[in-house]
Amino acid sequence: MIRLSEEHLQTIRTYAESTYPDECCGIILGYLASEGKIVVEVMPTENAWNTEAAAEFPGKRTTESKRRQYAIAPEIMLKTQKEARNRSLNIIAIFHSHPDHPAIPSECDRLYAWQGYSYIIVSVQNGKAGELQSWSLDDHHQFQAETIENII
Repeated sequence: MIRLSEEHLQTIRTYAESTYPDECCGIILGYLASEGKIVVEVMPTENAWNTEAAAEFPGKRTTESKRRQYAIAPEIMLKTQKEARNRSLNIIAIFHSHPDHPAIPSECDRLYAWQGYSYIIVSVQNGKAGELQSWSLDDHHQFQAETIENII
């Protein structure tokens, strides 16, 4: 389970709408508790997907654009990880949007996902954020739906 406030959810939705028709992405900081992952901060990041980023991944992803792919620059991940550590937090989730597609992970999402993180996907249909779902990888590297609990 991942627990977010309405403000956190709104930040994700607003950012997803602002980047439409491209995918948005970002990092979510928080901590692990007995009741699940607790979100403290949602940090929108630039979608750094480009042909150079695509070259880092195997397969035929080099022709894909930001409309169907996202990447968070490695230096942003590292910087955010250090800042989180200094605040006694962790990166607990990654979010991104699916423009004009459902909030269901793609095969590419699965291939490049890291175990231990939640992956929040928001569907953006015709520029308007809609369905939002969270996913996490199981022991077989398959996505399983994760409950989102709204906290006040």
